[in-house]
Amino acid sequence: MRLAQHMAIASPRITAECIEATEFPELSQRYRVMAVPKIVINDVLQFEGAIPEKDFLGAVLQAVDGQQSAQPMNE
Repeated sequence: MRLAQHMAIASPRITAECIEATEFPELSQRYRVMAVPKIVINDVLQFEGAIPEKDFLGAVLQAVDGQQSAQPMNE
């Protein structure tokens, strides 16, 4: 979560939110939180547990790339 917050500070195009799962049970159910941290990137990619920085960055890039390729091109 800390890396996501640092990325959000560094770029106006990134936002990061930290939500206490026990205080927001509806979100915990929606995203099927079974362990923390649970990371959800643009509702496209999810993973649980701490991962190395380079893997986290790779996941962010994968989620963004997946969204860009799914958007229609302007002709």
